[in-house]
Amino acid sequence: MNPESDNRAEGAAAARQSAQRLPFWVNQRLGLLVLTVSLAALFGVLRPAFLDQRLVLFPLLRDISMLAVVALAQMVVLSVGHMNLAVGRMAAFGALFAGLGYDRLGMPLQLGLVLCLFAGAAIGALTGWIIARTGVSSFVVTLAMDFALLGLVSLLYSALTENAAFTTQPAGLMDLRSTSLADICVGPVCGSPAIPQMAQFTVLAVCGLGFLYARTRMGRELLLTGANPAAAELSGIPTGRRVILAHALSGLLAALAGFMAAVSTGSFRASIGADFMLPSFLGAVLGGTLLTGGVVSVLGALLGTSLVGVIRKGLDLFGVGLESLNIYLGCVLLLALSADRVRTVVSYRKVVRST
Repeated sequence: MNPESDNRAEGAAAARQSAQRLPFWVNQRLGLLVLTVSLAALFGVLRPAFLDQRLVLFPLLRDISMLAVVALAQMVVLSVGHMNLAVGRMAAFGALFAGLGYDRLGMPLQLGLVLCLFAGAAIGALTGWIIARTGVSSFVVTLAMDFALLGLVSLLYSALTENAAFTTQPAGLMDLRSTSLADICVGPVCGSPAIPQMAQFTVLAVCGLGFLYARTRMGRELLLTGANPAAAELSGIPTGRRVILAHALSGLLAALAGFMAAVSTGSFRASIGADFMLPSFLGAVLGGTLLTGGVVSVLGALLGTSLVGVIRKGLDLFGVGLESLNIYLGCVLLLALSADRVRTVVSYRKVVRST
């Protein structure tokens, strides 16, 4: 047995056990929730415009919904100890097929979305198959896939369009972009003008992955594959298939995020997903997913993305420039990660001493 793999498995198991035994007040997800709400309230007091439901909160929640799906796309490959550096290009690849279906085939909105998801899942599964068959690091394979898709997507847009974009909008696309849950409900009973319809995609993704990892054998096998691949294989788990599954899910979610990005801008273009890679890691890791695999937090990825979104929007309202905004954002995230790590270590030691 590989000692390094054993250590990783023991570390993942300890993290899961400690998360279950620690007091509620040191729960990472609770900390993220409190911090996000506190910052939103602070920004609302200092800049009342931050609480404007249509002009600020609606686009903010639309961005959070999209980037949360991006974080989930990274989370599923992190669960098996891999990473996906091509998550943004996979988003563009999936969106390309949706735009092509709308522009050339006259597909309805729903059918174009299905084609987009299928294309994303297919390119993700191909990436996972290459990794599983060759044994090459996911870092190398997904980096190569990123460059390959960068050229392929740009080439296809140049060949199939005149302005490097598909601008045909099927019926329902504009409503999906600009309407809130309040617009499809009876008054304020079941919706808010601040919550975009696109948030429904995020809710479905969160619920689906939450059920997968918490309630199914396949989800547990994905986590075991990430915690200790050698032990998982000896236990009869088809680790190669689980790697392919994780990357296929990552590609599918990346394509969904690409579709949401295209809906937000109103056009399908090659630049979709160009800035997805950093948010994909920030949301997942800040939410509690281990880079080494074996431990994920679906709700944590959503909360981590929400925290990043609130910080960005709040600083933007204060007139902070892009360069300065990134500096402040990096400092705040570093402090949040450091404080959370210190709190978890101290609390874990207290639990160990009491046993």
